[in-house]
Amino acid sequence: MEIDKWGRRIRAFRKLKGYTQENLAKELGISVSILGEIERGSRLPTEDFLEKVANLLGIEVEDLTPPEK
Repeated sequence: MEIDKWGRRIRAFRKLKGYTQENLAKELGISVSILGEIERGSRLPTEDFLEKVANLLGIEVEDLTPPEK
């Protein structure tokens, strides 16, 4: 599975729910640069991170999981 697919899905849900990178990073307790790295696909999100993002956005972790080909 390609790393950047996680980031694209996180970015899409973040925008859909009306969060900026700054807002979401603050809520997650991480820096904007870390969130940016994840969204660009240069950093793989941890399972804990995915759970926190899903909870904040009111979605399931499965919604963030890229579909298998």
